[in-house]
Amino acid sequence: MATETPTTTSVGTVTVTDWAAGAVGGFVGSVLFGLIMQYVIPAPMLEMAIPAMYGIEGPALMAGWAIHQFHGVVLGLAYVALVQFGAFREPAKRVGPAIGLGIGYGVLTTVLLAVLVMPIWLSVVGFPMAPPFPNVAIPGTLVSLVGHIVYAVPVAVAYALVAHE
Repeated sequence: MATETPTTTSVGTVTVTDWAAGAVGGFVGSVLFGLIMQYVIPAPMLEMAIPAMYGIEGPALMAGWAIHQFHGVVLGLAYVALVQFGAFREPAKRVGPAIGLGIGYGVLTTVLLAVLVMPIWLSVVGFPMAPPFPNVAIPGTLVSLVGHIVYAVPVAVAYALVAHE
């Protein structure tokens, strides 16, 4: 009978710098995506829909920006957790592969959050302009996809720049 030894990664192997890179990359990426949301994606996304997710009646542009930035930092930390504890740990430490991982993370966040979670969340809180479920519309979903990729690449690159060995 063969014996297999599982390999695990300890939380102790993730440095404060790794987490900070995810947070800072998430903040920077959220600024870039926020500019797309404000100037390219038709209203009322940033000033109405995002605040409505938390019960804030709009227009509330500053609240939308603050919430969007918070989401970006949290998702930046989630990226670090995913790559640190998953199969992409080593490729995520090199800038070239990290760009590809960032694109993949942008696709993942679009599908999970913009297409699936957001329409349900907005419907549950009673937002009158909630998109249909699933939120797949052309060109809206494509613009959202571009925005999520523009967000995620700085997250992945920031992590790669500090996590390289």
